[in-house]
Amino acid sequence: MNSRRKFLTGTSITLLGASIGCTDKQPKTSELPAGAPPAFGTAPAVGPEVSPATFAEAEKLVQIEMRPSDRALAAGNWRNSMAALYERRTGPRKVSLEPALSPYSHWSAVLPGQTAGPDRDNFQRSRLDPRPLPENDQDIAFAPVTRLSRWIEQRKLTSQRLTQIYLGRLERFNPQLRCVITLMRDSALAQARQADQEIAAGKYRGPLHGIPWGAKDLLDTAGTPTTYGAEPYRNRVPSKDAAVVQRLHEAGAVLVAKLSLGALALNDVWFGGQTMNPWLLQEGASGSSAGPGAATAAGLVGFAIGSETGGSIVSPSMRCGVTGLRPTYGRVPRTGAMTLCWSLDKLGPMTRTVEDALLVLQAVSGPDPGDLESVASKLDFDAAANTKGLRVGYFPVWMKEAPATDVDRNALETVKKLGMTPVEVTLPDWPYDSLNVILFAEAAAAFEDLTLSGGLDQLKMQVPDAWPNTFRQARFLSAVDFVQADRLRRKVAQEMARVFSQVDLLLVPSLRDEMLVITNATGHPSLTMRAGFVEVAEARSDWASDPKNPLPKFSPPRRVPHGVTLIGRLFDEGTLGGAGLALEQSFNVVSQRPPGF
Repeated sequence: MNSRRKFLTGTSITLLGASIGCTDKQPKTSELPAGAPPAFGTAPAVGPEVSPATFAEAEKLVQIEMRPSDRALAAGNWRNSMAALYERRTGPRKVSLEPALSPYSHWSAVLPGQTAGPDRDNFQRSRLDPRPLPENDQDIAFAPVTRLSRWIEQRKLTSQRLTQIYLGRLERFNPQLRCVITLMRDSALAQARQADQEIAAGKYRGPLHGIPWGAKDLLDTAGTPTTYGAEPYRNRVPSKDAAVVQRLHEAGAVLVAKLSLGALALNDVWFGGQTMNPWLLQEGASGSSAGPGAATAAGLVGFAIGSETGGSIVSPSMRCGVTGLRPTYGRVPRTGAMTLCWSLDKLGPMTRTVEDALLVLQAVSGPDPGDLESVASKLDFDAAANTKGLRVGYFPVWMKEAPATDVDRNALETVKKLGMTPVEVTLPDWPYDSLNVILFAEAAAAFEDLTLSGGLDQLKMQVPDAWPNTFRQARFLSAVDFVQADRLRRKVAQEMARVFSQVDLLLVPSLRDEMLVITNATGHPSLTMRAGFVEVAEARSDWASDPKNPLPKFSPPRRVPHGVTLIGRLFDEGTLGGAGLALEQSFNVVSQRPPGF
């Protein structure tokens, strides 16, 4: 650096001054003294002309203010110093970045010097009798996987019958819900026949063997379209299965449908329309795991796999009244799944009960070489574990104000009744939404080609809060602010480590914005579960309000499910599951079904 500094402060001052006055005439390398290193700001001029006025306007986008002399200096040198940095996508030597290519920087949910997760692998499912097989198909369809699997294991129910039940319900109710993108009838029946043959031969693979399930349509399925819910990808047919799909195949599960998601994993509108909430058909199912939420709630699949980057498992689980388990970042590999945000995306189960979610999590956990962020982990879950004495943290102020309801407050009282210990906790009053710089920048990078080619114009939603506008706006986010947001992310992770030094888990209002942003950024696992019911006088929406298209109002108000969310320590989903199971049994609302299904 000394030689560069001497060069910049000596030899090249005259050159730099000249470049400001006449940016197209730079000294050639051959004209420099022998041994002189290259200097910043002396490259050939490229790109469009800019002026101080250009910078004055751009300053408004990044919220800084330069002096007039600074603007003049920056404008005079921009085409020689910064414009060439965009050659990767604008110059003659463009470099294509394949969709599977992840960033070189690495995000680990576990802070340096800390360990996370249990010391052992242990999975003890419930040993309760599954009860007699119901006489009618509807009762079978709504049964949890814990019972379905026992009936199949005991050969009281065949996979083929169960698969036919779900295929029939998918065909019958999809016109109302718009939750299916691709029905996989033929391959599902073939998988079910194979499952029955294996089970008859004594080759039982485990609790998911023969269980029909649905995949959010951002998981690749070999030979079957994977559309991302977006018009430009309607005819995209991958050649390989996603790692999670492959693992569920190996577990003997039967894939019956590719389920809807909001286009490119945002909200609940896809190229086939809006996916609706089975409990209230006048409102969307919420997204982006809208199809998994609606299909699971309506008894159209045994379970589903959703994904979350900023709330896409939590929100539809809340709206549709199902159980959503968002695993610790890195536990479940995303190989073969659509990338929205490399350092935030997570795949997880959406089910009708807590134990079902743990059964699925066990099957899909573990590293895969295609996902550089996936790691080895252990899962210690015992359905009969004693939860008394668990320290449950909560934020007193959050429990007193929206979006918390009486259901959330009653859940806190239930914690006490079960012998767990409520502990008041706090977090600094920081601007946590600033972390979304990371989400928007990474998402815009993931879909850069679609943005620059104009492909975003094909998406159904073109409102200000949809991806097309966000991806374009993100081009103007500051790289410096991205790095600073990443540093803030570590600071927030340190605060969460402090909180979890005081408690075993947290109980929070599911849609509290701060906690959605924080825990998705820090990678902590969450379990969202139905805890009761509330009444709503107006349909709810993921989208910003539009006065030209008011949402339906209801008189009298409509009864809909409401859930709470537990946040766990990193890689400690077993404790989440044990506490969730105890709460679920005490709430005693999970068996209620949406009317009409």
